[in-house]
Amino acid sequence: MAFELFGSVATAHPDPYADVDLHVEFRSPHFKTYLMPAYWAGGSRMVVRFTPTEAGPWNYKITSNVASLDGKEGAFNAASSDSPGFVHPKNVHHWWTENKQPHLWIGDVANRLAFATPAEFDQKLADTVQNKFTHLRLSILGAAGDRNRVFNGKRPNTAYFDELDRRIIEINKKGIVADLVLASDPAVISSLAPDRDTRAQLIRYLVGRYAPMNITWQGVMDWEDFPDGRALLKEIGLALKNTDPYDHPRSTNANITSSPLLGDGWMDFIIERSTQPGDDQMGSIEHQLYPVPFVGITTAQRIWNTTMDGEYPVFEGKGEAEARHWHELIEDSRHWELEPYFDVDGGRAVALEGVEYLLYVDGPGPVEVDVEKHGYDVRWFDPRSGETVDAKKYKGEAFTADVPDKSHPWVLEVSREGRKESMLKSYYFESRPIIMQEVEQTVEKVPFTVTAPSGGNLPVSTPVPYSTKLTRQTRATRTMFYLWTGEVATEGQGDRVLGTGSQGTLRVPDMLAKNYPAVLSLRVTAINANGKAYSVDHVFQLTK
Repeated sequence: MAFELFGSVATAHPDPYADVDLHVEFRSPHFKTYLMPAYWAGGSRMVVRFTPTEAGPWNYKITSNVASLDGKEGAFNAASSDSPGFVHPKNVHHWWTENKQPHLWIGDVANRLAFATPAEFDQKLADTVQNKFTHLRLSILGAAGDRNRVFNGKRPNTAYFDELDRRIIEINKKGIVADLVLASDPAVISSLAPDRDTRAQLIRYLVGRYAPMNITWQGVMDWEDFPDGRALLKEIGLALKNTDPYDHPRSTNANITSSPLLGDGWMDFIIERSTQPGDDQMGSIEHQLYPVPFVGITTAQRIWNTTMDGEYPVFEGKGEAEARHWHELIEDSRHWELEPYFDVDGGRAVALEGVEYLLYVDGPGPVEVDVEKHGYDVRWFDPRSGETVDAKKYKGEAFTADVPDKSHPWVLEVSREGRKESMLKSYYFESRPIIMQEVEQTVEKVPFTVTAPSGGNLPVSTPVPYSTKLTRQTRATRTMFYLWTGEVATEGQGDRVLGTGSQGTLRVPDMLAKNYPAVLSLRVTAINANGKAYSVDHVFQLTK
């Protein structure tokens, strides 16, 4: 819906981007309302975009500080569509679309896609489709050096955003969700919109242009290394939450994890970086702590580790064929119900107990997994080639097998294919409840102690050894994952991941506090081989 401001109205509003307030409230056939902000489209033109989410008759009403538009009403009819609709969190750690079908998230990355040539854009989109990605991540505002291309002075460059519109629409036409990163870091947003009012104005503009498209919001590329990055993201995130009537998923990328921001009330999923071996410990532990979906930024070599952490992968780097093979296997699973599974030796697993078990075996084997007593189909999957090797059917409770070839990793699939097929007829998402556990903090029940760091003082920006010691040797403690985090609560910067594993070296970043000495809360969270979570806290005086 386009609105041209003429004559005295244009004279009264010489800067429509800043001083025209125009919203349209749409009411669906089932009386759900969507309040869409208009965006400035250049000159004296304002535009309202809207995507109907239901077939049938819709009504709308305009509210505006332009008197000639305020209060106007209208109606239209929306035809039915076979589109699955927008993506939303579902079943605690998973996703579905508005047609109540499971959504398989596997993301591709093209952060500079908005700034690429048309030929480069076309080639990247073709590659994304060929490799069966369902998401494509790109930045809207780019980095500091992109300012003059994105903005003309204090206003958006409409030519740039018109082309970005076209590209996102093309992405959506291929059935791919556009994961929109606002900017490379919080400083870019602060530079373009230096105060709360101009940032709210910018968010209304971006929501008006892109919320009607098939998108997610993903904050910035990196928030941890910027003072007050948490506060800025909270402000922007809440503005997105309150302005976007479609309630598209919201999070932010991070150097390590966005989980410290979850308590601020605007995120509804967590993004982790899962590119190093120690990241498995962080991913496995955080999955047990937070009842939201996880997306893991990963590589070809680690895409299956990310899966076993309970995360949906976002793929960086070379080796797109492995991502395509991942999609081909996972799309035939009940991925919307698979959760990390711990009754396994010689590998890592996700499972829907009694129905399907997927095990990643990156060692020489053998692999052992406890299953519910049923008959199962068994096959090995080569993640490099996508080829499968059928194995002998199994009936029992304790499955053991050797890998077909010890020269590379394998994925083992143990499933009741008939049961999976019958479940599709009667179950959607909650065929098995996902129960979040309570973290054990009673000192007497925690099976480890922190042996380092010790003492009352901890220097900032200085390497400090850390370590734990098991106090009970049991089958459950034969494998322990550890996550070390620290926070200066009075400063409001959020906690940071300082280390993983039972021992190593941590370095507390100096931006956790502005005033020293400061009180640092150090938390060590662990899970045992059965997935039981524990945590202990220690307090240190942080000094420079």
